[in-house]
Amino acid sequence: MPPVVSVKRPDHLKKTIKKLLSYMGRHKVLLVLVAVLVTLSASANLLGTYMFRPIIDTYTKDPAYEKLWQAVAIEGSIYAVGVLSTLGYSQIMIRLSQKIIYEMRRDMFAHMEQLPLSYFDAKTHGQIMSNYTNDIDTLSDALNNAFAMLISNFIQIIGLIALIFVLNWFLSIVCVIFYILMFSYIFYASKKSKKAFGRQQQVLGNVNGFVEEMISGQKVVQVFNHEQENIEKFKIENEKLKESGFQALKYTMSMIPMVVSISYINYAIVAILGGLIALGHLPFITFSLGGMASYLVFVRQAAMPINQFTQQSNLLLNGLAGAERLFLMLDEEVELDMGDVELVKTTSCTAPVWTWQVKEDSFVPLKGDVRFLDVDFSYHKNKKILKKLNLYAKPGQKIAFVGATGAGKTTITNLINRFYEIEAGTILYDGIDIRDIKKKDLRHSLAIVLQDTHLFTGTIKDNIRYGRLDATDEEIIDAAKLANADGFIKRLPHGYETMVVADGGNLSQGQCQLLSIARAAIADTPVLILDEATSSIDTRTERLVQDGMDNLMKGRTVFVIAHRLSTVRNSDAIMVLDHGKIMERGNHEDLLMQKGIYYQLYTGKLELE
Repeated sequence: MPPVVSVKRPDHLKKTIKKLLSYMGRHKVLLVLVAVLVTLSASANLLGTYMFRPIIDTYTKDPAYEKLWQAVAIEGSIYAVGVLSTLGYSQIMIRLSQKIIYEMRRDMFAHMEQLPLSYFDAKTHGQIMSNYTNDIDTLSDALNNAFAMLISNFIQIIGLIALIFVLNWFLSIVCVIFYILMFSYIFYASKKSKKAFGRQQQVLGNVNGFVEEMISGQKVVQVFNHEQENIEKFKIENEKLKESGFQALKYTMSMIPMVVSISYINYAIVAILGGLIALGHLPFITFSLGGMASYLVFVRQAAMPINQFTQQSNLLLNGLAGAERLFLMLDEEVELDMGDVELVKTTSCTAPVWTWQVKEDSFVPLKGDVRFLDVDFSYHKNKKILKKLNLYAKPGQKIAFVGATGAGKTTITNLINRFYEIEAGTILYDGIDIRDIKKKDLRHSLAIVLQDTHLFTGTIKDNIRYGRLDATDEEIIDAAKLANADGFIKRLPHGYETMVVADGGNLSQGQCQLLSIARAAIADTPVLILDEATSSIDTRTERLVQDGMDNLMKGRTVFVIAHRLSTVRNSDAIMVLDHGKIMERGNHEDLLMQKGIYYQLYTGKLELE
C-alpha cells in the first residue's frame, strides 16, 4: 500500500518548479535517459497487455503451437524490455536525485555562511535545521519515489484510455464513467484530508513543544512535584492528537479501498457486457475473444496507475513545498561587502607587522584605534537602540560598558564587527571607515570572548586552533598558558587531545570560558571584545578566568561588557549607557566622585535591570 502523506502545496508552484528544473537541467543526459527508459517501461506494459488480442485471436483461428510459441516469445521480449527499462530508470533516478540533493545542500550551506546575523535573529535554530532535515528529506523522497513513477503512471493512464477505446468504444464509455467516479472521490477525499492534516500538524506541534519543555525542565518538575499534573496535561494534548489523526487518516485511508471497489464494480459490469457482445447478444457491436481478454486485463489494471498517480502527485507536491522553503533560504540576501581595504602583513626592521592596504601603494598601520561618530542604529524600524553615539578607544585602552539590559552595550561591539550595518554616522578603525574595509579582513583583526562560549565537536587542541587555523601545537600550548587553561587541560585524561562533546558538556563552564580565552589568544588580534565573559561563573573560577583575560588584554584595545562592576574597575574609561545614550563616562575614581548612576550602581543603591 502506498504511504499516507499529508499534502502541502507550495505557494508559488510555477516559480518553485522552474528553480528545481534549473538544478535538474545540470544533468540533461541523465534526464533524457530517464525519460526514454520511463517511456519504454510504460509502453512495454501497455503493449504487452494489448498483445493478448492478436495472440488469442490468431491461435483460436489456427491452433498451431509453433505460432503460439513465437507469440509468447514476442510477449516475453516486450515484458523483458519493460523490466530492464524499469530497473534502469529507477537506478539512474536514485543517482540523479542524490546528485541534485547534494548540490542543493552544498549551495544552502555555502549561502547560509554568507547570511547576515539578522537572518539568524529572525529564525529559530529549529526552523533552520528543518531546512536541512525535513525539507531536504521530503524533496529527496519526491525525487526518488515520485518523479519518474508519476510520469510512468501518467503515460499508462493516457495509453490505457486510448487503447480501450481502440478495442471497444462502447465498453470504454462505461469505463470512463467509472473513472470519473474514481477521480471525483479522490479529489473529495484529498480536499478533506488536507484540512484535517493541517489541524493534525498544529496539534502535533503543541505536543512536541510540551514534551520538549518537560524534558528541558525535568529538574524543576521534580522539585515542585508536578509529575501527575503534567501527565494529565499530556493526556489532554495526546487525546487531541489522536482525534485529529483519526480525522486526517479516515479520508486518506478510504481512497485506495474506494477506488479498488469502484474498479471491481466496473470490471464486473464490463465483463458481463463484454460476454454478451462476444456471444452476439448485442449485434450492433463486434468483439473478438482476444479483444475481450485484452480489454478485461486493461480494466483490471486501471485502478493501480490511478491510485499510484494520486499518491505520487501528493508526494511530489510535498516535495515541491519543501523545495520552496529551501529556495526561500537561498533567495535570502547575503551580507553586503563593498569594502576594498585589505589587511596585509608587511616587513619592518624588526618583524612582520599587520597593516591596512588602503591603495596599491598606501598603507596604514594596524593599531586598534576605534571611534564612533554620531552613530544611529536600530534592529527594527521606529525603535532606535543607539542615538548620535560618540565614543573613542585609543590603541591599548580598556573601555568598559555598563548599563541595563537593552541599553546598547552588546550592540556597540556588534557594530564594530559589522555584524549589522549602521543607519547614520561613521565608525572609524585606525582612521578608516569600517565600511571601506573588507569584512573578512576587518574580523580577522578582532577577537571576541562571549558569555555563551560555543565549543565545536573535536579535540581541545582543535577548539583552540579555531582562532587561527595555521597555529602550531607549540603556539596552542602557549595560548592555553596565557589563558590559564594549560593546568586543567593537562589534568584531563587525554590532555590536549581530549574530545569536546555536546558544546562542552563534558567540561565545566569555567573551563569552557578558559578555552574561549585561549582561542582568542591564538588569534593575536589588536582589538579584543569581552562580552560579559564572567557573568555566569563562580567567584573562584572568575578569578582564574580574570587572570587569563588580564594576560590577554595586555597591549590591546579592549571593549568590556560586564554586569559585575568589580571586573571593570581598572578600565581606562567606563561608559554608563541608558537607552542607547552615554549618560556618564570616565575612569572608576572619576565616576565615583561624580556620585551619579555609576556611584549608585557601585554602592548598591541602584541595580541593573
